Amino acid sequence: MTPEDELTARRDRRENTRVDPANARSWLLLSALRADDFDAAQLSRADQLVLDCEDAVDESRKDEARRLVLDWFRTGGRAWVRVNERGAAAWADDMTAFRDAEGLCGVILAKCESPDQVVDTVQRLGGHVPVIPLVESALGIEDAVGIARAPGAFRLAFGSGDYRRDTGAANEPLAMAYPRSRLVTASRIGELPGPIDGPTVGSSHPLLREQSGDAVAMGMTGRICLDLEQPAVINEVLSPAPADVAWAQDFLAEFEAAGSVIRDGSDKPRLARARLISERARLFRVEPS
Repeated sequence: MTPEDELTARRDRRENTRVDPANARSWLLLSALRADDFDAAQLSRADQLVLDCEDAVDESRKDEARRLVLDWFRTGGRAWVRVNERGAAAWADDMTAFRDAEGLCGVILAKCESPDQVVDTVQRLGGHVPVIPLVESALGIEDAVGIARAPGAFRLAFGSGDYRRDTGAANEPLAMAYPRSRLVTASRIGELPGPIDGPTVGSSHPLLREQSGDAVAMGMTGRICLDLEQPAVINEVLSPAPADVAWAQDFLAEFEAAGSVIRDGSDKPRLARARLISERARLFRVEPS
């Protein structure tokens, strides 16, 4: 087997086991200029890979970044692409370059602040490419419901770093509770999957675990990550704990044994939680303790 054939086989195996984007926990964000790392990132534990043509790329190198991504797609690579914001000149070039690109899973729209920006992006990409609006400002947070309801919006994501720069908010759970809650509520109203939280900057796994737990507590179901070591931690924290899976299975078994009859008001929320845990345990192959 040639090295190219071996790489293709490894890619196929990874894609066959990849968590679908509606339920993906870890979203690995990688500069589109780091072409030498594309293969390793695709084969990593990250549920989804995002190649960044926006913040990670200087204006003078936008064309180079697009070319590197498209060249990699032609070799069999697959990934999402973070495209430039709707108001930027580079946005139109992104739309032209990536429309109908084989290997493109979808796009993450940077600095989204209105439903129209989502609709424009969806239409320019042919109407069939999933678009994740990345909400990164006070204005975007306040219009989160409209953005979530925009035709073609696939899932919301939180650009926490730019949000803090825009508002002066601290990187603390209390300060981040409002924008996270807005995105969770908007996703529910827009009938979208749970939103994707912003990244933890740095290499501290205890901090990553803590901040991921904060996101889960708010109702977020995914997180952006910035290096190859973070996905494993994020996937673990954003998956049901084995003890919770055991509780859910026991509760559902008892409920069915009792004739699936609601006994009192407390059964309904517990039933909903048990079903959600069981479904996510199935998706992420978590066994009960």
